[in-house]
Amino acid sequence: MTRTSSTSTVVATARGWRVLGWLLCPVLGAALCWGLKLAAGWVTTLAWFPFQGPFRLVASIPEPAATFGALGLGAVAGLVLAFLGDLDLLSLDVGPDGVALTRAGETQRFDRGAVGAVFFDGGKLVLLGTRGDELARESTDLGKQRVRAAFEQHGYPWHADGDPYRENYRLWVEGTPELSDRANALLRARQEALAKDRGDEVKELRRELVKAGVFVREEKKRQYWRTAPG
Repeated sequence: MTRTSSTSTVVATARGWRVLGWLLCPVLGAALCWGLKLAAGWVTTLAWFPFQGPFRLVASIPEPAATFGALGLGAVAGLVLAFLGDLDLLSLDVGPDGVALTRAGETQRFDRGAVGAVFFDGGKLVLLGTRGDELARESTDLGKQRVRAAFEQHGYPWHADGDPYRENYRLWVEGTPELSDRANALLRARQEALAKDRGDEVKELRRELVKAGVFVREEKKRQYWRTAPG
């Protein structure tokens, strides 16, 4: 969804897709749990199959309680998944005076004069400051053409070729001498968080690195770093 007013352009996931998610997730969750309930009796006949205890427990629940319970549990799990997915969606409010990025009820605001470059790095929207410092790096499924059009409409410096400082990034290795002990420690912790898919920790450590003047991106769970030019 793209909505333009006299002062700004809002880019967000279309309401129809969000409603579809809220409808489909409970249905799919209920269907999955019902399928597992149906399979439980068969699994208990397979002596080689591990974790027999939970399947025997499910198979022992009398009907219709087993069916209603499976459907209800699956629907609730689907609703929780839909809520978390909806909460994680990114929306943009781009205007001539500044831009706001909102996710999970938290908003980052940047004045127009502070933004020196905007581009996509893979599936992430990146805003750089006028001195090459990184202001924001947010993953998003928003249509790239819609996002680009919103920024260009309000005169932001859109870089279609990607990061103008891409060649400045270097592969991080343990104990990189050009970095401080604190930066190396943060990168070490972030590498471990990446390996274990701890997304929230990865984001928090990136924010701490930005405070230390180090900007990081990853490819296939390998970290690349740079500092602001000069």
